[in-house]
Amino acid sequence: MKKWHYPLLASVLSIAFLAGCGQSPGSQPNTQASKTESTTASGEITVYTALEDDQIKTYLESFKAKYPDVKVNIVRDSTGIITAKLLAEKDNPQADVVWGTAATSLLVLEQQGMLEGYSPKGIEKVSPEFKDSKEPASWVGIDAWETAIAVNTKELEKRNLPIPRSYEDLVKPEYKGLIVMPNPASSGTGLLTINGIMQLKGEQEGWAYLDKLHENMAIYTHSGSKPAKMAASGEYPIGISFGYRSITEKKKGAPVEVVFPTEGSGWDVEANALIKKSEIKPEAKLFLDWAISDEVMKAYNQNFAIVSVKQEGATLPEGYAVDPIKQLIKLDLNQAAQNRDNILGEWEKRYATKSEPK
Repeated sequence: MKKWHYPLLASVLSIAFLAGCGQSPGSQPNTQASKTESTTASGEITVYTALEDDQIKTYLESFKAKYPDVKVNIVRDSTGIITAKLLAEKDNPQADVVWGTAATSLLVLEQQGMLEGYSPKGIEKVSPEFKDSKEPASWVGIDAWETAIAVNTKELEKRNLPIPRSYEDLVKPEYKGLIVMPNPASSGTGLLTINGIMQLKGEQEGWAYLDKLHENMAIYTHSGSKPAKMAASGEYPIGISFGYRSITEKKKGAPVEVVFPTEGSGWDVEANALIKKSEIKPEAKLFLDWAISDEVMKAYNQNFAIVSVKQEGATLPEGYAVDPIKQLIKLDLNQAAQNRDNILGEWEKRYATKSEPK
């Protein structure tokens, strides 16, 4: 597995963000790409994903246009639920492909021997920090998403409260009962936020901080999007969520201000992988080829400021800071994957009493 080092990540992605990403010197031609690429391809594949429902339909348009006779069965849920489902099906895998699911989850699957190595067509264009270092690659990233806070400005004005700008602001007593965030056991956004806090503060200080945050928490949701939606509707004034969904709620006209914590955002990479099973369908490889192609990469970039293959002339999505790379905290994804079970177990013991029913 690849060791993630933040300074290198920032360097590589800054170059990609500012100038676009072409084939790197010394990169080798892809030898693992499917040889059956053709608009005449047909068949049926099952794709597990944690991408947002409204993203999936738009993203798939270019695949359906290119491969109209390939039936794609989408199984969509929150990251934690998708990860648990894949692990439960280890001995009888149902998915052919995992698409747009947290790299930390895919690292867990790799540790369990559940991924089939495959380097999709065009992988040489993917920034090195967005893909597995082995050949063939076990996983390939498409974008990064980060912690953001959706704040209903009207609701806070009614209470004569300031907008929280940092993690430390969120634990102030005036926000008691006004905050919602995702349960990290079911939501990738919840987990990346907790991972970010743990690696930002260290384990001892991290748990002490989460204890304080828990005192202010109204409820933990099972969806990473739901806190932003709840804040937008005014059900709760403050929702810890992620950038895309918070910005989307604001663009719909909700009185929401999108805040990226001043200390930095936790983050993860949405990534793809081929599931190891007795029959590897050629259509699954075609799907993974398409999933990092220019057509869909442009669509990813409409929603995410950081993508794995930056396109020339791409503009920063509305609602993001000028340089989103600087917002990401220093984070080791391998460490986050290795600590996943311990962190989730401890979190459940401490805080599950405020989690919404499943």
